[in-house]
Amino acid sequence: MRKSFFRRGLAPVALLLTLSAANFAQSGATRPRRVDPSTNPVPPATTQTRPTTTNPAATTAAGATGDTARAFSLLEQKQYEAAAREAHAAAAVDPKNSEAWKIAGFAELYLNQFKEAAADLQRAHDLQRDAKEEDPRTVDALAQALIRSDEFERALPLLTTATTRAGAPPDATMLYYRGLAEYRTNKPLDAERSFNAAVKADPKNSASLFYLGRISYERNQTDAAITALNRATLADPRFSEAWTLLTYAYLRRAAESANVPAKADADYLNAVRSSDALVRVRPNDEASAALNGQALVGAKQFARAVTVLERAGANPNARAQTLYLLGVAYSRAKNLPKAIATFERAAAKTADDPNIYRELGYAYEVSKQYAKALTAYQKGAELLPEDDDFKQSVERVRPFAK
Repeated sequence: MRKSFFRRGLAPVALLLTLSAANFAQSGATRPRRVDPSTNPVPPATTQTRPTTTNPAATTAAGATGDTARAFSLLEQKQYEAAAREAHAAAAVDPKNSEAWKIAGFAELYLNQFKEAAADLQRAHDLQRDAKEEDPRTVDALAQALIRSDEFERALPLLTTATTRAGAPPDATMLYYRGLAEYRTNKPLDAERSFNAAVKADPKNSASLFYLGRISYERNQTDAAITALNRATLADPRFSEAWTLLTYAYLRRAAESANVPAKADADYLNAVRSSDALVRVRPNDEASAALNGQALVGAKQFARAVTVLERAGANPNARAQTLYLLGVAYSRAKNLPKAIATFERAAAKTADDPNIYRELGYAYEVSKQYAKALTAYQKGAELLPEDDDFKQSVERVRPFAK
């Protein structure tokens, strides 16, 4: 059973390139000044797979009677819906039957009904505590149901209990859950310790490795992020969020190494490798294709970038950022007519992105469409009035714009 549970998709971020190019055009145009990639895209949140709970058999069978015993039998047979119904019926007859609430909670947990599971397991836990008969399995299951319901504050004390029991080595999954609760309640140092403990208990715990990479990425510790994320993707080659963040990390490090071309080129190639893996995992995802295209442009593999981005850009509903990247790929491949048409599509979708007008103005200028270049540069200058590059571009093409 898998122990990681996340797949919600990366939040949208600006994909801006830092690229070099030749100077050309009769008017003296130079390649527009590039903007560094976004340095802190929001990595993915968690999603849901089957929780790795412990079967409650050891503590339920002894106390089960009547309908509760039947509910437990159904639970053992993995007839979770029937078990939940039977357990709720028993609890309706005897609301203080902690075993009935517990069985119902476990059944709902396995049905991915996390809020319902949390409510029923909380009832069981409260009754057990009142009777001074607390059950570790109920505590652990309640903690997991709360985590899966995004109730991290409530889950954290239970997870601390679950991972600090005397005489019992903590489970890697529960350490991961604890780290996740700490991370989501703004305790990154505590989260880092918990994720490291989870990896020590299970070196292939890809979920914890991912979050260690994410924490390092957010601290701008790019090398450490790359190390952790490479381990995460090695442990789980289909972990799309890890491939995504690894690509961003390589792109960031490449941009930081712009003055050392050999290092930058190596990281752009690494970004291509990781984004290629991402596209294999998410073959029909526009955001993944755009990130792959960005890496390919960075690696100066313009023909491949065009091929990848054309497929995504063919959709009439393609995002402006995807079209922007496709326009950049066309421009770098010196296909200026297609670059212009694509930048115009991007501008129609997002009229307030100055980088679109920077590139569009350049493509017009190189094509000797100086009046249109001037209009594009002026639009960019309106959006970024303090930008010297736009000011210089406006003055450069003004004499030719007749």
